[in-house]
Amino acid sequence: NEKRKEDIQGVPIWHKVTLTKEEAVAYSGIGYNTLGTLMKRPGCTFTLRIGRKYLVKRKEFEEFISDTEQISD
Repeated sequence: NEKRKEDIQGVPIWHKVTLTKEEAVAYSGIGYNTLGTLMKRPGCTFTLRIGRKYLVKRKEFEEFISDTEQISD
């Protein structure tokens, strides 16, 4: 079980399906508060909510960044 946990934690960000908010900030360079605001907007396509926890769907997040010219919060 310990080996499996170690393997999961070592997965590179670009191989993950979902990212934590902290990982998405590091991956994109978008600020923590700005990302939080974007994730809570109605109709946000890259947010996955699990109870109170919010995750970022990596592929949809990459598409959002590619399709967006300016972000204002």
